[in-house]
Amino acid sequence: MTTLSQKTQDFLKIAPQFQLGHLVTESFHPDTHSLSQLVKEDVKKAHALLGDVDRKALKLMEGEGEVLWELAVAIRDTLEKGHKIFMCGCGATGRLSIVLETLFRQKFGQSQQIVSFMAGGDFALIKSVESFEDRTEYGERQLMELGFGPQDLLLASTEGGETPFVIGACHKASQVSERAPYFLYCNPDEALMPIDRSREVIKNEKIKKINLTVGPMAISGSTRMQSSTVLMLGIGVGLLYRHESRPAFEEFYRDFLRRLTLTHYEALAPFTLLEAKLYQEKKYLNYVTDPYLGVSILTDTTERSPTFSLRGFENRLDHSHEHALSYLFIQKGENSVHAWSALLWRKPRPVEWNELGGRINAEKIFGFDISGEGWKNRKLHVPTEDFFITYEDGKVFFKCQKEEVVFDWGVEPLFNHLMVKMLLNAHSTLIMGLLGRYEGNVMTWVRPSNNKLIDRAARYITQLLSMKGITVSYETVVQKIFEEIEIVNENEPVVVRVVEKLS
Repeated sequence: MTTLSQKTQDFLKIAPQFQLGHLVTESFHPDTHSLSQLVKEDVKKAHALLGDVDRKALKLMEGEGEVLWELAVAIRDTLEKGHKIFMCGCGATGRLSIVLETLFRQKFGQSQQIVSFMAGGDFALIKSVESFEDRTEYGERQLMELGFGPQDLLLASTEGGETPFVIGACHKASQVSERAPYFLYCNPDEALMPIDRSREVIKNEKIKKINLTVGPMAISGSTRMQSSTVLMLGIGVGLLYRHESRPAFEEFYRDFLRRLTLTHYEALAPFTLLEAKLYQEKKYLNYVTDPYLGVSILTDTTERSPTFSLRGFENRLDHSHEHALSYLFIQKGENSVHAWSALLWRKPRPVEWNELGGRINAEKIFGFDISGEGWKNRKLHVPTEDFFITYEDGKVFFKCQKEEVVFDWGVEPLFNHLMVKMLLNAHSTLIMGLLGRYEGNVMTWVRPSNNKLIDRAARYITQLLSMKGITVSYETVVQKIFEEIEIVNENEPVVVRVVEKLS
């Protein structure tokens, strides 16, 4: 019998609290079970399908007007009395928190009343920081170091409803502030109750809960898609607009939801085919934009890395000769420091704890050179094409080589960013389908970088092996996952490799 490694033994001790296959957000969407085949047959139909999945999720949000009005009132009361709103999350929810702060600054100026943070600080916008998501004490610590006070309000979002970092921050806020924090999530309460940390939040009467369950994701477990869309929407309609009354809010909210369903995703099909073709030809892409849309485009490009085991953005301090397939650049960014401030509409907030040894400090953030100079430098080292996504006078322009499309959505920042997010989520997902980075709607190239994703990888491996008529114990699968993590490159699929070795 194979001796289990220490890492495997340590994980198996806590595994029951991270075995989340029963959650709705981890399940398989019935409409997309053949997505990887469909995209190779007809990209337009695949785009239309993902548009329908988004519309179904938004339809389920129609009944949330009452609870979102209450959230809007809490936000307005906090701001009008001169206190602060803090927003936090991990991965996709952390990024959406930072997007919302950026939109608030775009709309209302350089207010100090909005503070967003994610596990690992602004460095994690580019690359998730190992171990942060799984540590409740890190959530508490980041919250308090940013100056959370007794009259401030925390809006904590977690797609699954079980992220330790977010739960830690939420519990701390409930102890420190007279204002009850909000905990927003996308799974039914009954599914979360067997998970100790989730049950503690749900039963904590000092924490207000907003459940925005909208069904499975278009790609299994890819909560960067529908879940993070509805969470960004739910917070944004209260944070970025002033509503005179509940009837006025309800009317605004219904119309906002309706307009989000009107855009045809098929317009991006030529871009999807073009970008996939460029990668197949061993070329690279530069997404080039302005500060208005930058943070949402950055979000989609960086979230591709863990979802599909892609090489993350290269950092000039690492002196690596490997390059990301795509990169984001602020066209008029004079240098990295200037470009980052333009992107976020503020200076970056790094986590600079001594025990981290400078791994995610300000210098490392600026090592991701998203400036015009970084753009020119990348062109010198790899064969690239430019994909421009820009905003002007209420219109969003997509242009790459001879392909061009214009969306006339108006001047509302939240609406424009949500539409760009949903379109790019569909676009990047279908590119990865063309490149064979998932099977059906199973995320077979997911990078197992935290406890939740280790279990997800184990489930997918077990499922794929069972389809071959092979039965292997959970312990053996986890052991093989840890073995592969130690030796694979960033651009290699742990799930696929373990399946091959156990077949």
